[in-house]
Amino acid sequence: MKVDFNKYQDGLVPAIVQDNDTQKVLMLGFMNDEALQKTMREGKVTFYSRSKNRLWTKGEESGNFLELRSVATDCDHDTLLIKAHPLGPVCHTGADTCWAEKNHNDNFLLYLEDIIELRKKSSPEASYVASLFAKGINKIAQKVGEEAVETVIEAKDNNEALFLNEAADLLFHYLILLNAKGYRLKDVTGKLQERHSK
Repeated sequence: MKVDFNKYQDGLVPAIVQDNDTQKVLMLGFMNDEALQKTMREGKVTFYSRSKNRLWTKGEESGNFLELRSVATDCDHDTLLIKAHPLGPVCHTGADTCWAEKNHNDNFLLYLEDIIELRKKSSPEASYVASLFAKGINKIAQKVGEEAVETVIEAKDNNEALFLNEAADLLFHYLILLNAKGYRLKDVTGKLQERHSK
């Protein structure tokens, strides 16, 4: 990868950090060649700190590292786009991003998948989702079947509110089933895209 570190007098290029999953811009830092090489070698995003006058790995004090996913340069080879997975809040203020934005996907279904992942680790007494996971795959699959039947029944009537509620229940339990099988919605949409391209 070609990076023009000589374009700027201090030998530093801007490095925009974006969450690999949510696509939110997390922060902006600066890298020299040494910082980029360390990032690539160790898999943790490292910058050159102008205030500390040394290499600085994000999270070295807080533990909120940025796990590297990919690096790309812009068309002029003088700016980096770093895609990473953040292990906690990114901003020193404790905010998810340096622009005080919440770092979650704006696609609600993807956000809901993250909530399901969190809830399944809860106590079964405290969380409906955790209680389903505790009962196992057969119970989860059974719930999807029950919600599918209820959705079909409501589709045959004219009560739109009941139909939408049952459709929401079906989709919610379907996401739980996908999670229980080790998949996410993107795996299913990937399969649909594969079929569409044929």
